[in-house]
Amino acid sequence: MNNPIALFQKWFDEESALSEVNIPTAVCLSTLGFDGFPNARFVSLKEIRNDSFVVTGPLQSRKGIEIEADNKVALTFWWTGTGRQVRIQGEANKIPESLATVYFNARNEHSKAVSVISEQGKVTNNIIALEQEILDKVAENQPIPKPKSWGGFAIKPLRIEFMEFKETRFHDRKCFLIENGKWVIHQLQP
Repeated sequence: MNNPIALFQKWFDEESALSEVNIPTAVCLSTLGFDGFPNARFVSLKEIRNDSFVVTGPLQSRKGIEIEADNKVALTFWWTGTGRQVRIQGEANKIPESLATVYFNARNEHSKAVSVISEQGKVTNNIIALEQEILDKVAENQPIPKPKSWGGFAIKPLRIEFMEFKETRFHDRKCFLIENGKWVIHQLQP
């Protein structure tokens, strides 16, 4: 298969069919921190749209601020059901506000309330009060609109590596790179 996006979708579908993991969409997003160290955290892949991998969340969070400063990011998927790993390097760009609203509206009310009230990653002196504030917001039973500070990024891949693990440790590794505007595939040594 010469199209890495199609291959990713095939592998994702196979993992989803086999996996006992509740969230096969979980992906490790790595950014470059202001301290010069890489930062990695798990987020949820929303979809592949226009050959880009879409993730969402608070734009004022550490990840959002780091992406704004340097949009070169990495995604890493590890799927236990199929014994496969996919590593993606690419450039992240904000998704349109209208699309962010669609993703936000698809969230459950508790997730929306957390996004409106919590300042992700900030220190709190009273986690119980914060949780109660979120529960109170949900209990209002009113529509929760997307905050301006919530959005998403479309990650356009420049490099995608697919690896199938083998018991022999002779893993099958294929790397797709963009060269002259086209995907080129290279077989890598295990």
